[in-house]
Amino acid sequence: MNSTYHPGERAAQAKAGLRAEAERIGGIVRTAVPPAAAEFLLEQSMLVIAAADEQGRMWASLLTGMPGFLRAGVVADRDVVDVAARPMPSDPLAAALTHRARLGAIAIDPATRRRMRINGVAEPTPEGLRVTADQVYANCPKYIQRRVVESVSPGGAAGEANVSDSLSPADRRMITEADTFFIGTASATGDADASHRGGDPGFVRVAPDGALTWPDYPGNAMMMTLGNLEQIPAAGLLFVDWSTGTTLQLTGAGQVEWGTSDRRLRFRPDQVRRTTLASPLRWSAAEYSRFNPPVGAENLTGDCR
Repeated sequence: MNSTYHPGERAAQAKAGLRAEAERIGGIVRTAVPPAAAEFLLEQSMLVIAAADEQGRMWASLLTGMPGFLRAGVVADRDVVDVAARPMPSDPLAAALTHRARLGAIAIDPATRRRMRINGVAEPTPEGLRVTADQVYANCPKYIQRRVVESVSPGGAAGEANVSDSLSPADRRMITEADTFFIGTASATGDADASHRGGDPGFVRVAPDGALTWPDYPGNAMMMTLGNLEQIPAAGLLFVDWSTGTTLQLTGAGQVEWGTSDRRLRFRPDQVRRTTLASPLRWSAAEYSRFNPPVGAENLTGDCR
């Protein structure tokens, strides 16, 4: 049987009892950017990207721009997305994206609770990046907290990253108060993916040893993040302070803890990078998704309806 999925994804789907469901919906993954998706991209002001740095560590980074900074098109019979932005010089992916690299990306609109993933190959352009798409698909709105942009600060004011090998008290507080984060992973062949995770504040916990844990809530059954972790433990996490523009980036190793009635992910950071004013966007307070389970009440039934 031809499958949309690589062996790690199929293994994760089997462990979760979702193989049949995953194959049923696998047709949503395309190499083309449909017109409705192209229109969605034109309206966006943020893009989360995931890739490996020059040492092979996975990171998730935030790119922002005025609506229109993401544009879909066709070049040499391949669908591409042009990004009129690139990581700031202090970003861990800045050097890696000066040349051709595997890239995962997710465009997310908290105001409408819509998101779209584009995975492929990125190449630098004078304006930023051009991503040639290998996988294009939309995700359902579950666990996206509704927010709207209230203001945009002038650009060019981002501070240098504060780099550490452990979490500070402020980092721990930012993580445990978060209702959203993003995770970057890659397959054994290096194909990168960026994904969104959301829940009520407190859904991400920090253990005394500095490891992060969170429940894996039911989603689209494709298991792309968990499938990558079945093959390669390297992962990168991105937390955003929506009101100040501060970002917290972590790189390290993740693993899935498969339980009989639930599953959790555990991530151990190797490096932590905190950057003030990394984003010019200032967002409203969150309106939490009605799909968010109560914190501590993990439930692995349900889908994206």
